[in-house]
Amino acid sequence: MASHRKPRQRPLSGGTVRTAATLALAGAATATAFEGTSQADPRLTPSQVKSEVDRLYEEAEAATEQYNGAKEKADEAERALTGLREETARKTDQLNTARSALGTLAASQYRSGSLGTAVQLAMADDPQEYLAQSSFIARAGDRNAAGITTVRRRLDEVGKLKEQATGRLADLRSRQEELAGHKATIEGKLDTARRLLAKLTAEERAAYEAQSAGAASGAAAGAAPAAPKGSAPPAPADGSRAARAVAFAYGAIGKPYVWGATGPASFDCSGLTQAAWRSAGVSLPRTTYTQINAGRRVSRDQLAPGDLVFFYSGVTHVGLYIGNGQMVHAPRPGSTVRLAPIDSMPWAGASRPA
Repeated sequence: MASHRKPRQRPLSGGTVRTAATLALAGAATATAFEGTSQADPRLTPSQVKSEVDRLYEEAEAATEQYNGAKEKADEAERALTGLREETARKTDQLNTARSALGTLAASQYRSGSLGTAVQLAMADDPQEYLAQSSFIARAGDRNAAGITTVRRRLDEVGKLKEQATGRLADLRSRQEELAGHKATIEGKLDTARRLLAKLTAEERAAYEAQSAGAASGAAAGAAPAAPKGSAPPAPADGSRAARAVAFAYGAIGKPYVWGATGPASFDCSGLTQAAWRSAGVSLPRTTYTQINAGRRVSRDQLAPGDLVFFYSGVTHVGLYIGNGQMVHAPRPGSTVRLAPIDSMPWAGASRPA
């Protein structure tokens, strides 16, 4: 409006520029973090940013576990498809060998002036249809009936394998589309979290990281401090499978969280627990929501080192219990494998791998 116009624009001072930029970034952060709010707050507080970023990380981890499950199924479909293709190639070689033997007989019949059934089969545009004729074997005669039967069987085998491979290929493509959807969800939430964190000042960002690290490392009263990477694991150091899993988890402390990773250089939460128990000779499924049912369920007051401890209502996070109310876990993107108290997140249950 005219009342807001100024006849002459003066250059903004450094302080004014910083103020304008702060207000613009804060408005953008508010609009991103609280969709649907009619009026943006002038600036998100660090606690509001932390709350929103924590929510985004939790949702990203849930999507990560869905991605892990879809990837496991996609890998299974790909292995099955590869196996079918290899079997099809073997059966096709066997079919070609049978056809070659029948072709030799056909050539002999042709030279002798007898256009026998073997020649008719060799010259047919559609051998499968020709073989399907119910009276064919009866007309073939004893001399080449066995060879024709072999060709028919090989054709049937190759046809069935190709049909199965087509189904597996469709399944694989469906799984790949599902993977792409989960990946987009994860990356979108992580990107939003990064943008929100970028709105904080250096001091506020440091305070946020310190607060997150403090909660995750058990800085709460009565909790044991985080152990440095490479330090000796706590009891039980008895050579049991649980002890070996705990030792592996301790050895992973300090390695980065990367969603979808199963080691050895980086892990997500279920990738860490799977790798820890694999080092002890126990195979666990890939996702949190399948790992919770992979062993014997135990109550919180029955926990023993090596047990898997799960969190949130959707069972979207898991850690490895090490005793004294502590666990080793891979918390979230941007963090590293570390110690944390098991009461630092909403409890969902626990299981003991068999």
